[in-house]
Amino acid sequence: MLIDLNNCSVLNKITFEDFLKIDIRVGTIVSAESFAEAIKPAYKLKIDFGELGILNSSAQITHRYSFEDLVGKQIIAVINFPKKQIANFMSECLVLGAVNEKDVILISTEDTVMNGLRIH
Repeated sequence: MLIDLNNCSVLNKITFEDFLKIDIRVGTIVSAESFAEAIKPAYKLKIDFGELGILNSSAQITHRYSFEDLVGKQIIAVINFPKKQIANFMSECLVLGAVNEKDVILISTEDTVMNGLRIH
């Protein structure tokens, strides 16, 4: 299904100032483990954002990625959403991905860049 974004009343328009409030950064996944307590299959990720530190995230990406695929992978994440308790785990950032009918494809950098770089 194609959606004409110019005529789509479902999407809420935001201002550029609203967009600038979202802190989107590059990070490298340093560890990934199974998250058995999650309702849907997920991984617990630790992501290095350089000077901003290492943040935890829960990601439902088990259909497409193995532990080996994830460790060392640079990804893009929102780091200024409120923390979210998921089962017994505190998720501190939201990993971004393109969602299709089967799975999530992580958004990543084309080349290796410094962890913590801001996405504009």
